Amino acid sequence: MKGGGLRIYAWLYLVFLYAPIVLLPIFAFNDATIIAFPLSGFTTKWFAEIPNTPALVQSVQTSVIIAVITALLSTILGICAARAGAKYRFPLKAPILGFIMLPLVLPEIIVAVSLLVVILALGLPLGGWTVVLGHTLICTPFCIAILNSAFANLDPSLEEAAFDLGETAWSTFRLITLPLVMPGIVSALLISFTISLDEFIIAFFLTGTEPTLPVYLWGQLRFPQKIPVVMALGTILVALSVILLTIAEIFRRRGIARAGGKDTGGFL
Repeated sequence: MKGGGLRIYAWLYLVFLYAPIVLLPIFAFNDATIIAFPLSGFTTKWFAEIPNTPALVQSVQTSVIIAVITALLSTILGICAARAGAKYRFPLKAPILGFIMLPLVLPEIIVAVSLLVVILALGLPLGGWTVVLGHTLICTPFCIAILNSAFANLDPSLEEAAFDLGETAWSTFRLITLPLVMPGIVSALLISFTISLDEFIIAFFLTGTEPTLPVYLWGQLRFPQKIPVVMALGTILVALSVILLTIAEIFRRRGIARAGGKDTGGFL
């Protein structure tokens, strides 16, 4: 009885969590500007309207550029932190790594307001680069969490053998370590790209005159005639996010299998 109650709770929770996502493509293909049942008919015209909205296209380009830069910076920082955490011993190691991972548990609104106060206090203008800084701050812990397992599952004897054969520390990392953790790196890149592309709160506070896609979509919700186009684009974003997360999980598991480690759970 107890197990059955937990199962019912889990199903109700999943329905509550994903029902809005299921409704998104339903209304995106609905031939009406009013978001309500019953549906008036099937159409794809809202998807065709997406390229005909210059501001929307510009916001997509801005978000993609920010997401790519964020993914690269976050993954590079994640590689450095995960490598240091897995290989080296240094004073205050646990507190330092815990401080780096702090954005995982802090509310994004707190992070966004804090960054806004600091940037304005320094007299710096808001723009795409400020969003990149904010997104890098919140994406780096995710990259570290992914790469920690990749580096922790490496066999130290492989690097020791490379040193015995005359390789330097850099060549060993480039030729031995990096290829072994490459699936984890690809997974970190995809995860941070997805997080940055979908993130709203930090972008809302730190964006300048060129809003990111989530900020632009938020502004369009004030106009009912724009909502079907927003839902059409939202459908595309949901599909893209699911695809990227699936690919990231495949690479994560492949990296663990290549390193001979044990899978302790992931994104899917």
